[in-house]
Amino acid sequence: MKFRLFAGVSALVMTAGLSACGGSSGASDGNTTIDVWLMRDSVSDRFRKDFVEGFEAAHPDIDVKVQIQEWDGIGEKVTAALAGSDAPDVIETGNTQVAQYAQSGGLLDLSDKVGELGGEDWLEGLAEPGAYEGKQYGIPFYAANRVVVYRTDLFEKAGVDAAGIRTRDQWIAATRKLDTDGTQGIYLPGQNWYTLAGFVWDEGGDLAVESGGRWKGALDTPEAIRGMEFYRKLQALGRGPKDSDEANPPQADVMARGKVAQIVSAPGGATTVVGNNPALKGKLGFFPIPGKTADAPGAVFTGGSDLVIPTASAEQDAAYTFVKELTGDAWQKKLAVAMSYVPNKTTLAGAVASDPGASAMAAGAAEGHATPNTPGWAAVEAKNPIKDYLTAVLTGGDVRKEAAAASEAITTAMNSGS
Repeated sequence: MKFRLFAGVSALVMTAGLSACGGSSGASDGNTTIDVWLMRDSVSDRFRKDFVEGFEAAHPDIDVKVQIQEWDGIGEKVTAALAGSDAPDVIETGNTQVAQYAQSGGLLDLSDKVGELGGEDWLEGLAEPGAYEGKQYGIPFYAANRVVVYRTDLFEKAGVDAAGIRTRDQWIAATRKLDTDGTQGIYLPGQNWYTLAGFVWDEGGDLAVESGGRWKGALDTPEAIRGMEFYRKLQALGRGPKDSDEANPPQADVMARGKVAQIVSAPGGATTVVGNNPALKGKLGFFPIPGKTADAPGAVFTGGSDLVIPTASAEQDAAYTFVKELTGDAWQKKLAVAMSYVPNKTTLAGAVASDPGASAMAAGAAEGHATPNTPGWAAVEAKNPIKDYLTAVLTGGDVRKEAAAASEAITTAMNSGS
C-alpha cells in the first residue's frame, strides 16, 4: 500500500527522452540506456532532475530514461510488463506489492546484494515485504507512516503538554481532557484499519498468521482483541463516523474546520489542513503514536516503496547500479530532506531531524510493520473485512463474535485468492 498524501508533481519526465513502453536499448552514443518506472508523486521534478543528472555524471556510460506511472491500474501494468520481453529495467513498487510480483518469477533475486546495500539497517517495514520465500527482491526506497497531528493552540488551552505523551494511557488521559463540548479530542473514523493494525501489533498480535503453508486470520486472538478494545476507547473520545474511513470525508478537511484537536495521519495531512484553513498555519504539531510503555513509540504500518529489477531487463548490471545509487546513503539523505520522507535505513533518521513531521514519522518508523507478506493479502484488501469488523464493534457488536467472523473472512480471502 502506498500513501498518497504528498504534494502533486508535474507529469513531465525530467530525462533526455521518453520511451513509449519500457525496454532498454543502446544509446546512439554507445552508452547503455536504462528505462525506469517511478510512481506519480513519489519524488518531485527537482529531485528527479538532480538525481538523473548526478547519476549520469557519475556513470557517463549509462543514460537514464524515467517514465512516470499512475498508481491506478499499476498492478496490471507491471504484471504485464514482467510477463513480456520488453520490461523496464527498474520499477518502483508499493512495498506490499513485491510478493505479488515475485510470485510470478518476474523479479531478479537480489539477496546476494543485501550486505553491499547496508541491508542490516533497513527499515523492517520496507525490507520485510520486499522479500518473498526467503529471497530479497525489493530494495527499500523510502518510507512514510502515520503520526499524531495535533493543534498546538488547543493543547495549550487545555493545559496538555504533547511532549509528555509517551504512553497510551497518557494519550487517553490527554485526549479525554481535550474532548470538550466545543472540541473533539480526536477525530478517528471508525474504519481506519491501519491505525487498528498498529494497536494489534503493539499487543503482540497480528492481522493474519501462517502455519503449515496456510494463512489464517488472527483478529480473534486475545492480543488482537486487546488492540481493538484500545481503538474503541480512543475513538469514543471524539465524534468520528463509525462506518467510514479517513477518506470519507477526508479527515484533513474535518480538522480544517477548527474543532478537532488531533488526527492520526501522515505528516503531509497537515499541509492539506492548512491549505483548507490558512488560519491554522503555525498551529499544528506532530508526535509519534504512543506505545504501550514509554520505552518506544507505538507500532505503525510502514507505507512506502521498494525498487525492483525485472528478470527480463536486458541491462541488469546498469539497473543495479541505478538502484544502488538511489538507495544509498548520500541520495537517501537528499531525498528525505526534499520530500520529508523517512530514509530507508534507521541509521539515517537524523537526516530529517529539523523537520518536525518527518522526525516524528522517523521515530515511529523504527517500530514499523507491514501487512502479511503474501500475494493472498491483496484479496483481503479488496474486500476488507477489517473495516466491517471495526464498524460492527463500534456500533455495539460483541467484539469476540465479530473478531471471529472477521478472521474467518480473512482466512477465506487469503487462501482463495478471490
